[in-house]
Amino acid sequence: MNTLNGIVTQCEKLAFDLSFKRARAWKSQEKDRILIGHMPVYFPREIIHAANGLAVGILGGGDKKLIIKGDAYYQSYICHIPRSIVELALDKHFADFDGFIFPSICDVIRNLSGMFQLLGEGKFVKYLDFPQNFVSNIGGEFYRYELQTVLDEVYKLNGVEVTPQRLNHSIGLFNINRNLIKQLYDIRQEFPWRLSAADVYHIVRAGYVIPVEEHNEILTQVIGLIGVETGSPMDKIRVLVIGAFCEQPPVGLIRTIELAGCYIVEDDFLLGARWIQGDIETNTADPLKSITGAYLEKSTFSSSVYDVGNPKEARLLKLIQQRKVDGVIFAAPSFCDPALLDHPILQKECNDKNIRFISFLFSENTGQFKVIKEQVGTFSDSIKLWDEPLANDKL
Repeated sequence: MNTLNGIVTQCEKLAFDLSFKRARAWKSQEKDRILIGHMPVYFPREIIHAANGLAVGILGGGDKKLIIKGDAYYQSYICHIPRSIVELALDKHFADFDGFIFPSICDVIRNLSGMFQLLGEGKFVKYLDFPQNFVSNIGGEFYRYELQTVLDEVYKLNGVEVTPQRLNHSIGLFNINRNLIKQLYDIRQEFPWRLSAADVYHIVRAGYVIPVEEHNEILTQVIGLIGVETGSPMDKIRVLVIGAFCEQPPVGLIRTIELAGCYIVEDDFLLGARWIQGDIETNTADPLKSITGAYLEKSTFSSSVYDVGNPKEARLLKLIQQRKVDGVIFAAPSFCDPALLDHPILQKECNDKNIRFISFLFSENTGQFKVIKEQVGTFSDSIKLWDEPLANDKL
């Protein structure tokens, strides 16, 4: 894996290995290692790492898994991702997993956690509620209690005590991971032709199924390789894609957007890996408090979070300004209530600030993108032909 193509190819294999062979091999090397599956959007993987576990992202089957049995478990008017996850469970893809975390996203995911309990998956299933009150002695204490219940369940599995030293060490590793991913996005903002958005997706998604130490090594290699000029710029607009924070878009859709004349320089795919903006404090006597404090004070924005005191539309404008994008693509999964309820508010803000945008729906197993390519291509051409560059002082 010394070449960029070799690294990307290996990451793609890891990212879409629905048998989780690398994670299962890691677990088999020591008797007290455990695998804890977690759904999007965000879960503090540090606490599982500190307990000698591997937090493995459960991101659905995408277009790699034919859904047959899963459709019988859910109504036709909800999103696709729970169907494919149930299909994976019924086909024993999670056979070696010890527990499952379902972070608070929506009612569908809450029901999915109950489905896993009925199916008898894992030794424990936890629906993890996040605070809606961002005051430290209210929402912070609630969130700390939620995380402690996870640690208590994990301790029953392998008896590993999560000491402050162990947790501080794990926090440090994930701080490095977030910083490396940020560097990757920062380089792509300036030189997006050096690495495609699909390649970035594969590299980041691979980190959901391998130990963080290995992922940090991969990210360091990639950053070194794209730090020098490769390829040449093309006449494309820079865009932000938003709405795919939970159900992941097909990689074919990501490629289609870029083929249609766009560079995706910012997105909310795999948002949990970048959820905390900045470092979580380390070398403290109470690292669990540091994790809860970071969630309250350093979280990014998402439709899955209730943050009425910190409006998403203002934060979206700030992100548009930071990434210097020419337009916004609102791409939401079909029937995703959180995204579809927020998008009209965010689109109105774009209209008010004269920011160009386009909107469409997708499903994780969609295989045809001709119509979307035509829409995005027209969007790209219209900006290149008629729009003036967006001035920061107008936001």
